[in-house]
Parts: sequence; structure tokens; C-alpha cells
Amino acid sequence: MSDELAKVNGGAYNLPGSTVDPVRLGFPSLLAAFGKTAPVIAARELRAGNINTTYLALLEGGEKLILQRINRNVFKQPEMIMSNIRRVTARLRGKLPRDAPDAARRVLSFIQKPDGSMIEWDPSGEPWRCYSYVEGATAYNAAVKPEHLCETGRAFGAFQRDLADFPIDTLHETIEGFHDTPKRFGVFIAAVEADRVGRRAAASREIAMVRDREPLASKIVNQLNDGSLPMRVTHNDTKINNVLIDDITDEAVCVIDLDTVMPGSSLYDFGDMIRFGASTAAEDEPDVSKIALDMGKFEQFTKGFIAETRGFLDDRELLAQPLGCLVITYELAMRFLTDYLDGDRYFRVWGPEHNLIRARAQLRLLEDMESKYDAMVKYILDNIR
Repeated sequence: MSDELAKVNGGAYNLPGSTVDPVRLGFPSLLAAFGKTAPVIAARELRAGNINTTYLALLEGGEKLILQRINRNVFKQPEMIMSNIRRVTARLRGKLPRDAPDAARRVLSFIQKPDGSMIEWDPSGEPWRCYSYVEGATAYNAAVKPEHLCETGRAFGAFQRDLADFPIDTLHETIEGFHDTPKRFGVFIAAVEADRVGRRAAASREIAMVRDREPLASKIVNQLNDGSLPMRVTHNDTKINNVLIDDITDEAVCVIDLDTVMPGSSLYDFGDMIRFGASTAAEDEPDVSKIALDMGKFEQFTKGFIAETRGFLDDRELLAQPLGCLVITYELAMRFLTDYLDGDRYFRVWGPEHNLIRARAQLRLLEDMESKYDAMVKYILDNIR
């Protein structure tokens, strides 16, 4: 089994994880519900995300599948998620060239049950889904090569472009008010005042930094409301590890993790891509002196993004993208801090101060972004002239 697990841990989803007992976790019955009856000979938990719980299973005969338990504390109505995913992946698949040689790898393929549904509920009432493993590609937590940055920008830019004609009003809002940053500020203030687990004093500096930037919370929402920014189909979790990169060509293969595809602003996707991918450190780096915006990485991401979006995003919207970097970094800092004050009820944490460390890291990155805002705008301007 160790040899098989070594194979499973190579290629795509090559992330830290641990071997699990598939029988104890009920994988045979879950997979059978999706029409997969071959024995599971190895399985590994992939600690890749902050929300759902994800496993990679190797079946007898060599098929590899992803089994994922959807976090119902975050996604109250999993059926809505899968309804969005079903229609969005169908649209993306329809945009592929007819003769695309690797079409099966370009869009995630979710496994349907015999009745056509995409969710199986386990005996404890938890929802699971299953999708095909993408061979020969890797989801990196950080770019290994400079071209990975540009390819990530291209992938998320192409994602927006290919969904530009998708009927936005048919999408479910899978997390209500996900980027309603003013509303999130109100929730943050309530958490500060409640101090339900006695952590307010330990976060006094971070609380003050969030309070001082309250006007930033409204800047994108107000422009969406008055129509000066258009509403678009957005991914809303544009981290570099949500793009699979081909192991041979280093080109982007497909965009993954589609749970938060909803109506929003293109600025949200661009901002989160830069926040996560162009930082000089991880989003939970405890030493804030290591954290800054790497302008070289920013330029690589942006070059790829502009290459795919120019033509359906006008110059005004492109020049507004750096505002997304500020707002999304501020919003996530606020969300981490809120969860810390609330007792770690939303994000998965690996220790009692994990959310506070995350908030500090994002606030330090925000400070550096503020100092480089003009440079970000100038780079975009120079590349769309």
C-alpha cells in the first residue's frame, strides 16, 4: 500500500496530507452511491483548503477519484452549489475547441449518481461529492516557476471571459453577502463587542487597524450598486492552488474549487489572486517582517490576466483592479479576525492563535499594498496603452 500511496501523492494535488482508512470513513458505500464499486486500495486526506474536507482515493484498477465532504456550516444548501457547478462547468466545456486533445482535463468532471444528482448524504447527515482526478497536473501552494504566475493569471482571466455571456441571474448565491464588505464590517464590530471567548485584548492592535480602514469596505460595493462597475460571474477564491498546472508544459490546465462561483466584480477575483499569489509569504506567516507585495509576481499575474480579459473588460475596469487587492486583503483580514474573536467557528485552524496570525499577516500585506497602489495602477496603464 505504501507504494500505491506514493503514486497517489505525486502529480496533481501534491499537497501535505495523511493516509486514512477508507473503510472507517465509509468510502466504499459513498463511492458505490456514485456507481464506483471497485475496492479502494489507498486513500489520503489532502489538507489543501480552509473549508471542506478532501480525500484522494485510489481504486483497484488504477482509477483515482476525489471525495469531498462539503462543510455545511459554511454552505448551508449544498444542492445550490452543485446546481451552479453543473451549469457553469457545462458552459465552460462548451467553450472548448471542438478538437481540443485534452478536453477531459480542461474542466472538472463531477460524478453523477444514477438518479442524476451529485450529492450523497452519509449516515450522519453530511453531504459528499465525487469528481475525477486530473492526471499529470499539479495544484501548487506557491509558484515554483515564474511562468506559473502568468498562467494562473491567464486561467482566471479566461474563466471570466468564457463566462461573460453566462446568465448571471440564474446563479445561486451560495454564501449570502460573501463580498458584502460593509456588512462584514458590521459582523466584525459585533464580534468585538461580544468578545464571546475573551480574546479581544490579545487582538487590540489588529482591531484598531481594521476600524481605521472602515471606508475601504464600501468602495467596490458602492460602485456595483450605482452601476459604475458591472456585475460579472466570478470565481471568488482565485488562489494559485485553485489552478492545475500541467506537469510537462507548465501551462494552466483548468480552474478548480468552484463552490463560490457567484455574481460579483472582476476586482474581487483579481484582488484575491494577487493577495494570495503575489505575497512574499504564506497567508499565515507568523513573522510579519517577511510579508510584502512582490511587484515582480504582481506583474506576472497581471500580464496573464490582461492577456485574457482585455477586449471584454474595458480600460476603466482594468485600471480599477488594484482596488480589488486592497479591499479583498482588508476583507479577509477582517474575516480571520472576526473568526478569532468568535472562537474559530468558520475557518479550519491548526492552533488557538491561527486565525489571529492570519489576520496579522493580511493586515501587514495590506499596509504594503497601500504603499504600492500607484505602482500597480501604473503597470496596468503601461500594458493597456
